[in-house]
Amino acid sequence: KILTTRRYVILGHNIAYSVSPQMQGSAFAAARLPHQYGRADVETVEEFVESDFFKDPAFGGCSVTIPHKQAIIPYVDVMSDAASAIGSVNTLIVKEEIVGDSETTVRVVHGDNTDWKGIFNPLERKIGVNIEDENSAEYALILGGGGTARAAAYAASKLGLKRIYYNRTPAKAQDLSDSFGGTVVTSLDQLPSKSAEGKSLGDALPKDGTIKVVISTLPAAAEFVLPEWLLSSRSTNPVIFDVNYKPYHTKLLTQAEKAGCQVVRGSEMLWEQGVGQFEAWTQRTAPYAVMKSVVLQNCLPQQEDADAFQ
Repeated sequence: KILTTRRYVILGHNIAYSVSPQMQGSAFAAARLPHQYGRADVETVEEFVESDFFKDPAFGGCSVTIPHKQAIIPYVDVMSDAASAIGSVNTLIVKEEIVGDSETTVRVVHGDNTDWKGIFNPLERKIGVNIEDENSAEYALILGGGGTARAAAYAASKLGLKRIYYNRTPAKAQDLSDSFGGTVVTSLDQLPSKSAEGKSLGDALPKDGTIKVVISTLPAAAEFVLPEWLLSSRSTNPVIFDVNYKPYHTKLLTQAEKAGCQVVRGSEMLWEQGVGQFEAWTQRTAPYAVMKSVVLQNCLPQQEDADAFQ
């Protein structure tokens, strides 16, 4: 069977930095698929959906990144459960589907979100999956309040962890709680909050409660670090997940490694969500090692890069 060449892109704005073209292009080559993958750098989603590229029968789908993950939704015919719950789309999959009893096929644009898999898969390997219940005392602490924090909350719920949210703008954290359940804290202090309106992490965490994972979706430039009590005073150190893939050593991850915590970097999230996209587009098992290698070559500091591939 001769495979038709399908064309894919990453859709976003100011995306010259994106590793996705190298990652997905290498994956198609490794799988001996004739598909192409490029960039669609546009200010508005409308520019893209009105383009000949989008309308071309060869268009197979795209990765969607900032700032278009919500703006693309009106152009999606079928939303996955994950995309609907998270409220953003990072993957378009174009399918030809038969309508009713007729022989006619129509083009259907599916919207999915694989960002949550980029968070879920590495954490599942480290801590496994529980069934969440009322008596569970294992928590995920989620830092930040944007779209990636929503993917993190969805992933944490799938891991069976209760959720605690912290963001400098409490209203954004409250939105997460309203959507996914969980508790909002206004400080990460161990001691009870003195404020009538606020709640500290110490307030929110029961005596037998354990923070199993901390997922930071804060920008690397914020140079955020955790209070030391979270990393040192408990019998089981949390896994620290920083969604940033550059720099490779964020301040938070450096702190976590010094404290002996297991860490997950944004580079791992990047290739995991990319694997999900590749498999959604091709219905084949992704060449995982190839995709991981391309991401690390782009994300590792140069000396470590050389060491890693010797």
